[in-house]
Amino acid sequence: MIIRLGYVAMSTVVKNASPSKTMTATNFSKLTDREAAIRKLERIAAENLQNTLRLLKHNRAHDIMVFRFSSRFIPLIGHELLGDWNPIPALAAEFEELGSYAKQYAMRVSFHPDHFNVLSTPRKDVLQKSVEDLERHTAMLNAMGLGMEAMCNIHVGGAYGDKAKAAGRFVTNFQALRPPIQARITLENDDKTFNALETLEIAEQVGAPMVLDVHHHAVNNEGEDAVQLWPRIQETWLQRARRYSAEEPAANLPPKIHVSSPKSDTDPRSHADYVEVGPLWAFLQGIAPITPQLDIMIEAKMKDDALFRLMDELKRMEGVTVVNQASVMI
Repeated sequence: MIIRLGYVAMSTVVKNASPSKTMTATNFSKLTDREAAIRKLERIAAENLQNTLRLLKHNRAHDIMVFRFSSRFIPLIGHELLGDWNPIPALAAEFEELGSYAKQYAMRVSFHPDHFNVLSTPRKDVLQKSVEDLERHTAMLNAMGLGMEAMCNIHVGGAYGDKAKAAGRFVTNFQALRPPIQARITLENDDKTFNALETLEIAEQVGAPMVLDVHHHAVNNEGEDAVQLWPRIQETWLQRARRYSAEEPAANLPPKIHVSSPKSDTDPRSHADYVEVGPLWAFLQGIAPITPQLDIMIEAKMKDDALFRLMDELKRMEGVTVVNQASVMI
């Protein structure tokens, strides 16, 4: 099994390269020249995109091929103060440059829309905002020129007092999305509500690949073993490949998982600075016989530094062959 390591959005190694600089709604409101204020938002967004390109170049130097973009490229986008403002055309050059670089070096990039994106909601206003958010993320990926190899990962959402009804609403609302939006979505189990088995059942129903979060599964399960669930999870990725790869070969992606470690015994859901290799190694050994390739998104607080430390620890495991600076074979 070939394993590629990736990390989330920001670097703790590259300095002064934030991809999510922002402006508060309060400060925006204080600016009397609205057009000038909007231009300022667009300049901040351009800087965020340029910093992200710096991070991709840093990743390439270290053979890191898996990366999650920040969802906060564009300050205040979607905020009620900005109405129908669409800054993406004004940022076309920056988006195109970013996407071209990712494509040139075959990097796997993705988004993870924020926690307020909930398709299981019973509220029409929240649903509308969630759909608009997915549309914006898709528009950004389209502006980068990225195809179905670039995806948006979301959770099922809240249970709202009745998990079965919430799951049904998610399915209905997912199926009402435009097909190009559906084609980019992956579903992830969460740490409090929809566990891995429940998320898997929904993913199978709507035809979306599932991203297994190993940490979330450890703190939210009904006794299911992650290794035993894995064949079905992997099949959701194979189903996607069969559906789309004939028209777009890049859609044939290996499965992806999320890894992190508990911050402490008293705060087991929060993420630690680094990843404890032992539990991850046990899981990898369990799935290796049936999985030719796996991408791992590291969600530790120390970002790329956590990746480098995990890579150093994996190198010392028996049966591991180093492929490059951010990939191993077991």
